[in-house]
Amino acid sequence: MSEFLLKPRICFGQDALSVLNELSARNVLLVTDQAMVKFGLAGRVTALLSARGIAWQVWDDVVADPDIATVVRGMTLMDSHYPDLVIALGGGSVIDAAKAVIFTLAQTRPREDRPRPGFVAIPTTSGTGSEVTAFSVVKAGAEKLVLVDPSLLPDIAILDPTLVASVPPAITADTGMDVLCHALEAYVSRAASDFSDALAESVVQQVFRYLPACWRNGRDLQAREKMHNASCMAGIAFTNASLGITHSLAHALGGVFRVPHGRANALLMAEVVAWNADFHGQCDTPAAHKYARLAHLLALPASTPRQGVASLLVAIQALKETLEMPATLADTGIDAAEFNRRLPEMTGQALRDSCTPTNPRTPDANALTGLYRQAWSGTPVQGH
Repeated sequence: MSEFLLKPRICFGQDALSVLNELSARNVLLVTDQAMVKFGLAGRVTALLSARGIAWQVWDDVVADPDIATVVRGMTLMDSHYPDLVIALGGGSVIDAAKAVIFTLAQTRPREDRPRPGFVAIPTTSGTGSEVTAFSVVKAGAEKLVLVDPSLLPDIAILDPTLVASVPPAITADTGMDVLCHALEAYVSRAASDFSDALAESVVQQVFRYLPACWRNGRDLQAREKMHNASCMAGIAFTNASLGITHSLAHALGGVFRVPHGRANALLMAEVVAWNADFHGQCDTPAAHKYARLAHLLALPASTPRQGVASLLVAIQALKETLEMPATLADTGIDAAEFNRRLPEMTGQALRDSCTPTNPRTPDANALTGLYRQAWSGTPVQGH
């Protein structure tokens, strides 16, 4: 038997934030970061709460790539002032931190007199899909740990494109490529289904159509809304189908060298697509046929699996160029000697990553090391 989990309630559109006026709560913990406070987005939320007479407190020291110490600080605050509703406002790091705090506190300090609080996630980037996933990524030293549990899912996700209109072009590019990677990996995952496939196909088409428009003009609210929705749809796809080794490799790379997650995925994506498809071999794997299907949906040449995979690889490269992203890992400024020194460590982390088992091809350490090396220098597409 298989299953497809449908949660949370999703509210979307330019007035989606107004759903907060419907919520019943007495005491709210707003989890956010200092940027959301500085730019007034946190104030938009607290103003709605204050207008309804709801007490609130703000925890705003969440930073990118939250670590265990961050989670412990949040647990301490939540334990001393236990809310009946948690609102996470921010990017994937903020939402992941809120998830980890709620989950870990329930596991380590359970009390019958305080049930799990309601949980609302309001993403302010279009990338992680964390508002609809059962995943949370937390750093432990140089390693990123991936928590996976259905209880991590928020109850309500609010997708308001006005909250992402001011995201800078570079972050728009990084997070948008993260959306594409989620869809590509969910699509060829060992746990993919008809349901996740339908979402992934739609996401891939929306990313190629609307991400460049968002990058060029962040105030294009139609494009922003399409990308915000695509991010959420990709999240639903991969929380059900899981991911693959692009994410495994990116988690390790980001943990060691602090490369932004979406950018790490973008830098590794084409190499993994080619490897999953066996592009330099027979190019007749199940993944190759599915990639060719995506190329067809993008109106690219795809008369054979090899041609379709080549078309998709060229399209990924062209999208990165349009978004003015680094072409290779070497272009990110990582020191070559340090990269080579840390390569065995990153390979080991990627091999242990929870995303690796659902990759369509089973890698060993040599394969993962080879993919890192290819991404360092770049691999030209041949056979188109």
